[in-house]
Amino acid sequence: MSESRKLLVLVGSPRRAGNSAALAVAVQRGAEQAGSAVTVRFIDDYITSFLRDCRACRLPDGECGIADRFRPLFFDDFLPAEGVVFCSPVYWYGLSAQVKAFFDRTFCYYAASYPGSARVIEQMSGKRIGLVMASEETYPGASLGIIHQIQEYSRYTHSEFVGVVRGIGNSRNEVTRDPGDPMVAAEQLGREIFERRYSDYRLDTPRSGKVWPL
Repeated sequence: MSESRKLLVLVGSPRRAGNSAALAVAVQRGAEQAGSAVTVRFIDDYITSFLRDCRACRLPDGECGIADRFRPLFFDDFLPAEGVVFCSPVYWYGLSAQVKAFFDRTFCYYAASYPGSARVIEQMSGKRIGLVMASEETYPGASLGIIHQIQEYSRYTHSEFVGVVRGIGNSRNEVTRDPGDPMVAAEQLGREIFERRYSDYRLDTPRSGKVWPL
């Protein structure tokens, strides 16, 4: 039997029973149905500080000098994961501060001033990436900036941005009543995160002329 593929679900909401968390549970359920090994983490259990000036606070051995739990989240959960789904509420047409802080804090370890940066960069690259959002606005443009940011992060790290789910809701678990069925879509994203077809062609990309196999 082949080893289960590792999926990390990162929740950027401070609410443990909110809409983003509900969607994260749906992703987890779908991924576990597909046989993936799933870890769910709430980012604010691990990060208590924004990125600082690494030149001022990096320790003599190259480690980050911020005394919180970002390092185990990054090294024990994020880097070994083959797929990551970011679950965030839409705050001011952007990601939550928790998710943004997670991305910013990775700089401490992929920067050349960290002794193991080459290995970190290797492990950051080539993941399957998903994005799940919850917002009270149905306005389509509310999430475009977030999608673009995750898209560019994925390209920057040579990763594959395979799916986006957006649920509409404000009060607790209201996203479950969204007629667009984001809970079903989130579960499907989890189930298909490692198998979903991905194509992002460049001018010189070899291609067969068909997207779907016969």
